[in-house]
Formats: sequence, structure tokens, C-alpha cells
Amino acid sequence: MSKNNFDEIINRSLALRKKYHEMESIHHGSEWTVEEDALAFLSDAGLVGRNIMSQQKRWPKANSEAELAHKLGESIWWLIVLANRTDINIAEAVDNFLSKTEKLFAK
Repeated sequence: MSKNNFDEIINRSLALRKKYHEMESIHHGSEWTVEEDALAFLSDAGLVGRNIMSQQKRWPKANSEAELAHKLGESIWWLIVLANRTDINIAEAVDNFLSKTEKLFAK
């Protein structure tokens, strides 16, 4: 995969979420709601914080480097999923954020 192809990352993320929805329907009788997806993201974001603490030697935990990398990737995946489920174009949202923030520093 090209590191610069955000559209490909978005497409792969949404295809993977579809597979999870299928699994949820089998195991729970329904897909997770957008609220459940948001809670799952927040749980993973908390684990990013904990693994950062471990990486920085502020919290004792084994294998934090590998888990940190995984949870960072998973958090980006969740943000793509949440944007899609709330009808927000994540590529435009990131570009708009960067452009707006860059202008603040250009003054």
C-alpha cells in the first residue's frame, strides 16, 4: 500500500468495518450502533494513553510498544468509521483542519 493514499486507507477501513458488522449480527443479532462505535473508539483512545505512559516508563506494562502501534492504527480506523457513520468526509475534515490551523501559524 502506498503510504500517501488516504482514499485507499478509507476504503479498506470501511470494508473491514462491514465485516465486523456481519460478525456482530451473527453474535448479537444486530450491528453496533454509532454510539457503541464511539464508545469502542474512546476505550481504544484510553489504551493509547496507557501505552504511551508505559512507553515513557511512567506505567509498568509489558509489550506496550507493539500494543501502542496497534492502538494508534485502530484509533485512526475508528475515526474513519465514525466519520463515515456520521456522514462526514474524513479526508475533507482533515484537510480543512490542517488548512485552518496552518493559517493560524502563518500570521
